[in-house]
Amino acid sequence: MTQRPEWLKDGWPELRDAPPWVMQEMIKSEPEVLERIAQTVDTTDVALLLRGPGPVTVTGCGTSEHASMAIAAILSEAGTPATPREAFELSLDPPQEGSVIAVSHEGGTWATVEALKAARAAGRPTALVTARPEGEAATQADAVLATPEVDGSWCHTIGYTSPFTAGLALAARPDAGAVRSLLDAGVAMRAQAAEIAADLGGSARLIIIGSGADRIAARELTLKIEEASHIPTSMRDLETFLHGHIPARRDHRAGADRGRPSRRRQARRTGRGAGAGEPAGRHPLPHAAGASRPGRVPLLPGPACLYDLHRHGQLHPLQIHGLRRGLPRRLLL
Repeated sequence: MTQRPEWLKDGWPELRDAPPWVMQEMIKSEPEVLERIAQTVDTTDVALLLRGPGPVTVTGCGTSEHASMAIAAILSEAGTPATPREAFELSLDPPQEGSVIAVSHEGGTWATVEALKAARAAGRPTALVTARPEGEAATQADAVLATPEVDGSWCHTIGYTSPFTAGLALAARPDAGAVRSLLDAGVAMRAQAAEIAADLGGSARLIIIGSGADRIAARELTLKIEEASHIPTSMRDLETFLHGHIPARRDHRAGADRGRPSRRRQARRTGRGAGAGEPAGRHPLPHAAGASRPGRVPLLPGPACLYDLHRHGQLHPLQIHGLRRGLPRRLLL
């Protein structure tokens, strides 16, 4: 920036008033960084902790909470049942059995540190996934899984996908190049994501819809849009959206839907009738190879058995969408 604001402290993310935006650079770096995490991150200590008795709880705050949800979903599908919990709530009521994995990208989030302290006081083994293994949170962890890159943006993107990918490596390392290829395909969707952002440009509020594991990405997209553009945005489960929210929000736009095909169709029909607009998001594989419809991010092709890799591929158009929403206001990117 030409003049540094007084409130900007040393060690805080860089603040720019013109491109290239830091958030954009972070998104661009993800294919290489996340492929490196998927193939080389040391999961040994945390994997050993997961072999202990009892259930696994995964916790975090903000973007890291969403990453903890992704890790819990990945571990559960891989055969290790795991439950996500928000860190502040866990600090008030720690689990009385099993182990706790915390996600704190920068290693110092107060509520996450308190959650780890509470878990330890309850006698639970603790682990941490972080890009700052020297941070305070690591002092409360019995095992640390360190990722290599600290997110340089105010709006964390790689701060979400790094622990997400670490969870994938913890469950089972994918084939070499699999993560990179899907992320490269996501980066290539920049123009489509920008079109969606332009289409939603006049919205006073946004509703993001998700079903199944896509609810995690829907929550993260909600947070990114609010952080980057200060546009009020809320996330609704697909079924919840169908039970009364559409008529109450005639001026809203809906996005990122996924669920049973019949329920998706019902949501779209109901949404159009109520003036909510066409939901933007995933749609069935047969349409993925064709031209995208307005307001929709096409589903990337890939191995159906690795749902987590699919979500990796979707992250880029969703993150770019959040970036584009923030550009006109030049907020903390």
